[in-house]
This record gives sequence, C-alpha cells and structure tokens, in this order.
Amino acid sequence: MLKTLKNFVQLKLCSELSFSIDRSIYPPDRANLKIYRSSFNSMNYILGAFKPACHIVITFSDGKSRKQVPLKKENGRTVMVPLFQTQENITGKISIEPISGKKVEHNGIKVELLGQIEMYFDRGNLYDFTSLVRELDVPGELYERKTYPFDFSTVEMPYESYNGVNVRLRYVLKVTISRGYAGSIVEFQDFVVRNYSPPPPINNSIKMEVGIEDCLHIEFEYNKSKYHLKDVIIGKVYFLLVRIKIKNMDLEIRRIESTGSGATAHVHTETLAKFELMDGAPVRGESILIRLFLSPYELTPTYRNINNKFSVEYYLNLVLVDEEDRRYFKQQEIKLYRLADTS
Repeated sequence: MLKTLKNFVQLKLCSELSFSIDRSIYPPDRANLKIYRSSFNSMNYILGAFKPACHIVITFSDGKSRKQVPLKKENGRTVMVPLFQTQENITGKISIEPISGKKVEHNGIKVELLGQIEMYFDRGNLYDFTSLVRELDVPGELYERKTYPFDFSTVEMPYESYNGVNVRLRYVLKVTISRGYAGSIVEFQDFVVRNYSPPPPINNSIKMEVGIEDCLHIEFEYNKSKYHLKDVIIGKVYFLLVRIKIKNMDLEIRRIESTGSGATAHVHTETLAKFELMDGAPVRGESILIRLFLSPYELTPTYRNINNKFSVEYYLNLVLVDEEDRRYFKQQEIKLYRLADTS
C-alpha cells in the first residue's frame, strides 16, 4: 500500500534503495500506476539478480565440543571460531541449498584448506603456504539441498594464526561452486591454529651491567630468558653508582613486528605494558625487586622469519627518567612460547 505524502509517494524496495514519484509530474491515474508497478517489478528483478544462487553452510564434525576462540574480522567484528593445532584432523560437512527451489548448474564443487599470509601494504596478494583440495562433486545440477562430507587428515599447520598491524596469517576453508558465465559461488570459514611447546631444557637467566661513566651504574637481572605466555617475570635492579637524580623507573614490554624486506620493509614497535618499578630517587646499594605477570596482556609466541615474510619479537625495556626528564633505557630481548594448558 502506497504511503501518501504532500508531494511524493515513496515505495521502499529494500533497506538501502527507495523509488519516488513526483505527483506534479505523474498524476495518480491508473495508467501511471501501471507504469510505476512495472518499474517496481523491474527493480526487484535487478535486485534478485545479485542474490547468491544458493546457501552454503560449513560445519565441523566436533564444532559443538571443540574450544571456540575470538577472531577479529576485517570489518572490525569479532566472531567465535574453532581452535585447532598442527597434525589434527579437520572434518565436517558442507550443506548447499539452492534458493527458492531453483536449479543451480555448475562445473564442479570443491573445498580447499588454505594457510595464507597477507601483507597489508600489498593487499590482494595472498601467499599460500598450505593448500589442500578435496573435490566434492562432478559437473551437474543442484535442485535441492545436498550435503557433502569432507576430511583433511593430520594436517600440517606449522604456523600460528596471527593478526598484526601490517600482516595477517590465517587458516580458512574455502568452498567453490564453479560456474561459467554466471560466476563462481565462494564461501569461507575461518578457524584458528595455536601450536604448543614444552618448557625449554635450558633457560638461562639474563644479567647485565649498564650505566653512564661516573654518573650512573646499574646491574639488572631477570630469572629467565624464555617465558611462556602465562609466566611471571622475576628479577632485580641493583644501583651500584647514582650521581644523577632519578625521578622514576619503569619496565616495559615491547613487541616489534617486522615485515617485508628491502624497499618494502616495515618495522612496527608497540608498547604492550608499562610497569612502574620505582617512584623517587634511589641511593647507592639499593635494589628494586621485579615481579611482572604476563597473563593480563595479549601476547603471542615469538615468531622467527615466518615463511620468509615476517617476524614478531618481544623485548623488556628498562627506562629511567631523571628530574630533567631525560630518559635512560636498556632493552633486552626475551623469547615467548605457548605452553599447553594442563587444566
């Protein structure tokens, strides 16, 4: 039913499109109403042409019992997806249902398991480091809902999922219904991969002396050089010589993401945590204890030259500020790893 306004009659075709008639140009007679209805039907036909020809639903066999973790999509929305680790079986089923009972002609249906790296400064170019394919159906026609099982056994997924500032590493199931002139129909299903490491057999402490000649001499010590993501950093800072007026001292956790090489190299440094160790001037012989819990922060393991595309490293940065706001700092790399959750 048309809603009458002062000068316009407006029909909403969808949430985003509208079509208007100016009554001063088109009087409300039967002939013009037929033209209007014809335009309405034509517009609906155009809109229907862009609708997908069928619905595709991808489900995992153990989707209800498997742990779900948050994944941030490109549009900023966060969704829950299943969590896997390397050498696991990835199985499930794919349901394809034509819309409104119409038949769908196709040149074959397949599912791919892909591991991809995308550089944000080189968008559109995806680097596949894992690519497995299963053919689901030969060329033919679909008249009604059809379900296809899929099975990828003991999949080698050597790298963890990562969503950084300049790079993204993701795993995805990609279903493709190949069609000729009509264009292929594609559906994606993301999942996350995390790989676990045992505690390192050798984990030496870090001990260093730094300072400014005849002004400042300090010694700092951390109990380990390798930490798991839920670990606690324990250490001490000794003041052996203090001839400048120190105002405060902080300990920072920094992440350095390196991508590309040569002219396309990008390095991004981010301070993830800042922990105040001292507020006030220290004296010679004083020691400050360090106890920093890593669990509250969003950390990843250390990544070294992943597929020759990117690296992620972590550093402890000790910062001293004097009364004239001059900063003195010493940065020390630590290695992070993911320890299996025994709970």
